[in-house]
Amino acid sequence: MTAIAVTIAGSDSGGGAGIQADLKTFSANGVYGASVLAALTAQNTLGVTAIHDVPAAFVKAQIDAVYSDLKVTATKIGMLSRPEIIRCVAGGLDAHETGPVILDPVMVAASGDPLLVDDAVEVLIAELLPRSALITPNLHEAARMLHGGVAETREEMREQAKALQELGARAVLMKGGHGSGPESTDLLLCQDGKEHWFNAPRFETRNTHGTGCTLSSAIAAGIARGLPLEDAVSRGKSYITKAIAAADQLVIGAGHGPVHHFHEFWSA
Repeated sequence: MTAIAVTIAGSDSGGGAGIQADLKTFSANGVYGASVLAALTAQNTLGVTAIHDVPAAFVKAQIDAVYSDLKVTATKIGMLSRPEIIRCVAGGLDAHETGPVILDPVMVAASGDPLLVDDAVEVLIAELLPRSALITPNLHEAARMLHGGVAETREEMREQAKALQELGARAVLMKGGHGSGPESTDLLLCQDGKEHWFNAPRFETRNTHGTGCTLSSAIAAGIARGLPLEDAVSRGKSYITKAIAAADQLVIGAGHGPVHHFHEFWSA
C-alpha cells in the first residue's frame, strides 16, 4: 500500500516552509503527500508581509475531500493562525481516519514574524494536543504554551516536556535548534515516560528557513511508512541535519534561505 501523508498548514509563497516544505519533505522521504491549506502567506526569505486565512468552511471542505478518498497513514499539522480554524481542524480529525497526528505548533516565522494570534494558543492546547500522537515545539514555542521562560538546560527541557504532557500532549519532542552550544539537542519524551535524546552538530548557515516544518514532516513521513515513533524521530533528525548541512549549496533569496530538501538527489 502506498504511504500517504497529509499536511494541514499554511502556504509559504517563497517555497521554503509551510505546505511547500512539507510536500517536498514527504516526497524526499518516499511518501505521497496531500494537503489542506489553512492559510496563505505573502512571504519570502526576508519575512512575511501578509496573511490570508482560508475560511473555516473551505478548510473543512478540503479535509472532507482528502480524507474521504485517500487512505491516509499520517497527518502533519502546521500553521493554524486562528481559533476557528483550529476548531475546524479538530472536528475534521474526529470525523476521519487520519493516521497518527504530528502537531508542529508553528507560532513565529524564522524572520521573527508572528504566525499565530495570541487567543489561538489556548485553543490549540485544548483542541489539538490531546488529538496528537506527537507535538514538536521548539524551545520558544514550548515556553509560550507554558507561559514561562525558554529552557536552557536538559533538565529544563525535561520539565517543560512533562508540563506539556500534563496539558494533554502524549509524546513531546522538544527541539533544541534554538539553543546554544556546538550541538543541537532534542528530547523525545514518550507517552510512557521514556526519554530519548538526539544530538547533531550545528552548522554555520543563515539558510534555516523551514527547519521546524521540515523536521515534523520528516517524522510524519516515517510514521506514514510504519516506523515506530522513536525510529521516525531518529530518521527525521538525521534528514533535517543533512538538509541543513547542504543548505548553502542553494542560493535562494537575500534573507534566511531554505534547507536543501532534496540533498540526497541533487546538488547545486
